[in-house]
This record gives sequence, structure tokens and C-alpha cells, in this order.
Amino acid sequence: MTALLEAEGVGCAAGGRQLLADVDLAVRVGEILALLGPNGAGKSTLLSVLAGDRRPDRGEVRLDGRPLAAHRPAELARRRALLTQTHEVSFPFPAAEVVRMGRAPWTGRRTAAQDEDAVTAALAATDCTHLAGRPFTALSGGERARVALARILAQDTALLLLDEPTAALDLRHQELVLRIARERAAAGCGVVVVLHDLTLAAAHADRIALLDAGRTVATGPTCEVLDAGLLSRVYRHPVEVLAHPRGGAPIVLPERPREAD
Repeated sequence: MTALLEAEGVGCAAGGRQLLADVDLAVRVGEILALLGPNGAGKSTLLSVLAGDRRPDRGEVRLDGRPLAAHRPAELARRRALLTQTHEVSFPFPAAEVVRMGRAPWTGRRTAAQDEDAVTAALAATDCTHLAGRPFTALSGGERARVALARILAQDTALLLLDEPTAALDLRHQELVLRIARERAAAGCGVVVVLHDLTLAAAHADRIALLDAGRTVATGPTCEVLDAGLLSRVYRHPVEVLAHPRGGAPIVLPERPREAD
């Protein structure tokens, strides 16, 4: 597969603490790459570096074969979209207007009708059409998360960087979000998603990059990285990995003490 984005030897530090160290990563066209690891492993920092929002202290990130720094901001905004963990808007804009903000990088390049079609499609894909007229500030956490996802879908980029997109969502909408990710990958995009639910990652990701203490300790196909011994060491808690009875996708469960009979 063609590499859409590549990170080579990336390192970051802050406050005397190493956040990322010698990270090598490739994001390929047509795949979902999940970033996994315990709290503080460096997943969100890495996503910010991949987006170009944070410059690494060492190493380089290349998009379409060119260093991120060589892309003008507007050009970068048309090539990649970043969904952060927080979804704050200071004013009570209607949800549809928040989604329409995702069209800003295309101002003057697409017609108003194309913009409206993109907004309408993004609202429908994320189950937000009925929220279009409601103030963003009046929405629940899960509703805000879906509207924020709709905004970056409307941005219409070849690379999606999603930081814990399922965190505030119920089971149905978790599956919806990752189904959207799969559809975008199938359409030729690259998708990077930070997840904490290992079983959810197993069901939807093509490859996994497992991070610990700012380093990639394993990168590869999902079934290879989701190894019980490796996960137990990285998460510092014993886990077991079972095969789903239909399809065989890994199910990752924490080991729990058995109650005495």
C-alpha cells in the first residue's frame, strides 16, 4: 500500500520529560491504523505531531512525501483533518454551522452547493441531521462528539486523525464512528485513530501501533500486536486474548481474581 504519511525518528519533550522517542510510523492509503497504549504513552502527542499542530524536537513527518513544514496551512487543512478529544465552542452556533466550519479550507475552491452537499452528507453520516438547528452548547457530550466528527468529515481530506472518537459515545454510535472510518478507508483515505478499547480496535483496525512511555513497542497487523503477553507487559495488568466465536477477531479481557467458592 502507498504511504500517505510517514514519521521518522520523531521525538518530543516537555518540562524535562520525554513524550515521544524515536517513533517511526507509516500511515497507508486505504487502511485504519489504531494507536493504542496506556495513559501517558504519548498517543495524543503523536497524533498532534502527525497533524502538524506540534513540531517534533527531532525527526521528521512527511505528508505525500513532503515535510509537513513545507505545506502551507491552507494546503495542509485540505489534506488532513484532526479530531481532538475536546469539543468546545464559545458561542451557541447551530450544529450545522459548526459542521460548516469544516468547509473553510475550501473557500473559493468549491461552489456553495458543493459545500452544502458536504455538510448535509456529514450530518447524515454521523446521525446528526436532527441536531442541525440546535445550539452546539446545548448538546450532550456524545452529541457534541458526533457533530465534531461531522465537521472533519465535511472538511473532505485524504487523511483523518481521530483522537478517542468513541470516548463519549454509546455502543451504537461507537460502531457508527468506526464504520465511517472503515468507509473512508475503503474510499482511499488513510485513518489514524486513538482508542482505549482494545476489542474495538481489534474489530476495526487493519494495523496497530502500540505505544508505551513515548515509544512504539510494536507495530503490525492487528492479530499479531494483540498478544496477551505483550499487552500484559505494556498495560501492567494481566490480560487474556480470546478469539471471537464468529470470525475469530481478538477479544481482549482483563484477568480478574476468581471469587472463592
